Amino acid sequence: MYTLLNTLYVMTPHAYAHLENATVRIDVDREKRLQVPLHHVGGLVCFGNVMVSPALMHRLADEGKSLVLLEESGRFKARLEGPVSGNILLRQAHYKLASDPAFTLETARAIVAGKLKNSRSVVLRGARESADDGDTRTLARVADNLAASLRAAKGAPDLDALRGIEGEAARGYFSAINLVVKPQARASFALDGRTRRPPLDRFNALLSFLYSMLMNDCRSALESVGLDPQLGFLHAVRPGRAALALDLQEEFRSILADRLALTLINRGQIAAQDFEEREGGAVLLNERGRRKVVTAWQERKQEEVTHPLLETKLPLAILPLIQARFLARTLRGEMEGYLPFVTK
Repeated sequence: MYTLLNTLYVMTPHAYAHLENATVRIDVDREKRLQVPLHHVGGLVCFGNVMVSPALMHRLADEGKSLVLLEESGRFKARLEGPVSGNILLRQAHYKLASDPAFTLETARAIVAGKLKNSRSVVLRGARESADDGDTRTLARVADNLAASLRAAKGAPDLDALRGIEGEAARGYFSAINLVVKPQARASFALDGRTRRPPLDRFNALLSFLYSMLMNDCRSALESVGLDPQLGFLHAVRPGRAALALDLQEEFRSILADRLALTLINRGQIAAQDFEEREGGAVLLNERGRRKVVTAWQERKQEEVTHPLLETKLPLAILPLIQARFLARTLRGEMEGYLPFVTK
């Protein structure tokens, strides 16, 4: 049994989100645009110049619902949440095991294994669906390289070596992902490697935006089970960096964000006119593009998939929470090691 609440995304510039009785009301230019019962809302995410009333902030904190502020590009700015929940003994175990080199390496290997297996699944699917023999051969070769990286990751002697293997595999993956895009869309969505902060092409802008929403979901999942999202195993700990949320995100990047990006592009649901170029060459989704992507993201998360360990169908939106619980069980010693989610 699970309860699936919706994240409310507010993207219209100068929108005003405020509390009206037991509802969240969104006004634009003093006119009501949306009103939803608060108990249907799992969290509030605001993009760019959106105003939020103090009363709504307090109510969200009281009810354990998060308020997240993002730039228009989707880059994280701030997060408001109520008192930390969860068993302090779990956090103590988390802090202790994060200082254990053997446990840290083993957990990081599992995270990388999940990422590489799911990335390989996307590449193999692209190879099966490709109508071009040359593209099919290239994608098959990249899939073989990812399998080799997976074997190497299992034997990585330390974190630095593991991160090097993961980084090289990611470069190979992104060098080939353009071949999964239909030929007629490649001119508008050419991907010349992964670029961030800022993204320099439409494909990267789309990926960065999706990764930001995925990151928010992963962080919320970790906090809901009582884990500290700042203390990771694969990603190095830095002030202000949610390293554990980045760890959890890795196994979902390709199957949730990348696949959705490819679907939007290949079906023509997102187009060149949904982006804008800023000074310095930065490319970002415009307001219309953001609305399209957020709508597709919410719909995608409602789709169901069979979890290989639980052997039951679950909405994709629940997967980060399920995996956060598995990680918590691993830290408590109830599981021998962390098992990432791997798609079939």
